[in-house]
Amino acid sequence: MPKVVLAYSGGLDTSIIIPWLKENYGYEVIAMAADLGQGEELAPLREKAIKTGAGKIYIEDVQREFVEDYIYPTLKAGAIYEGKYLLGTSMARPLIAKKLVEIARKEGAEAIAHGATGKGNDQVRFELAVKALAPDLKVIAPWREWDIRSREDAVDYAEARGIPVPVTKARPYSMDRNLWHLSHEGADLEDPWNEPQEDMLVLITPPRQAPDQPAYVTLDFERGIPVKLDGEALDPVALIRKLNAVAGANGVGIVDMVENRLVGMKSRGIYETPAGTVLFAAHREIELLTLDRATLHFKESVALRYAELVYDGVWFAPLREALDAFVDSTQRTVTGTVVMKLYKGNCSPAGAKSPYSLYDQELSTFSRDEIYNQRDAEGFINLFGLPLKVRAMMEQKAGLR
Repeated sequence: MPKVVLAYSGGLDTSIIIPWLKENYGYEVIAMAADLGQGEELAPLREKAIKTGAGKIYIEDVQREFVEDYIYPTLKAGAIYEGKYLLGTSMARPLIAKKLVEIARKEGAEAIAHGATGKGNDQVRFELAVKALAPDLKVIAPWREWDIRSREDAVDYAEARGIPVPVTKARPYSMDRNLWHLSHEGADLEDPWNEPQEDMLVLITPPRQAPDQPAYVTLDFERGIPVKLDGEALDPVALIRKLNAVAGANGVGIVDMVENRLVGMKSRGIYETPAGTVLFAAHREIELLTLDRATLHFKESVALRYAELVYDGVWFAPLREALDAFVDSTQRTVTGTVVMKLYKGNCSPAGAKSPYSLYDQELSTFSRDEIYNQRDAEGFINLFGLPLKVRAMMEQKAGLR
């Protein structure tokens, strides 16, 4: 019997895809769930997948790989999609696809299947990764084939086959959780005029319910990578998990966003990214201390393109690898310590230092100094403003002003 490897989460979509693949393709279904930090959500998956009809299930612990090979490169790049989204789902999809390919090779499968809809970005992310890593494998996307047209239809399909799903018609949110974030889409969120309900939040305390006193966290970076939290050296997974708890308790990391999907439409999502919000802000503070103006500004343009590549699913591509080389060269001096103040949803710097700081207090002071000769500014302004002066003189001479 031919085999297919399914990206399995145990959620609504992938729960019904197992019987659908067997009924419509005659495949033996090998389920694969990636442990990206969901924690307790993975416990029932093994039994559930088998009961639903899977012949086998792999649960792959990829948390450390996720942080070191996907989150940290994106953090170092400063890549934030459309100024708000910290790319929690986008970074995870290429890694999941990579594991799907590895298992397909091991099992001798001829195809890979996923539960992404035909309206979303994830279908692109999964399939671009498969094309880059295993162009010979067939990809099956049931949402582009079957007659199910809504999440309500999917619930009906599951109920008709006795498949339990963690979603009801009364609260049909689509959620994606990993170590980095938790996203919410669908239902009342589809109208941007609707304020998100506070009881939706899982990782983050609603800001108005957060403590009335600020919390301070200290982060140490080496070459752009966080290595210590409050003076304690932690492995990457433990650091993010601990910071998630502290930032989440103080209401930090909620994003309510209408974004431009790759496939041409806008969508609205609520993202909970507590640790990520703090890490991006802290990393930025070290860069402001250690990078020169030209490099910092050019890197900002790189960050924009890098975010688009990650969001679009173009992870396994020469351009992303080339941008990584540039980013890594900028991070050689991004080493130092930052103190962040967390208070009722706000995250702000409370101090930063670096052995490679380009900030010179004696040079920058408003008090008397013996280094900077203010008279030198006149010649600089004359040269810097020369093109403007020449153009103005021409316009006067030509009668244009």
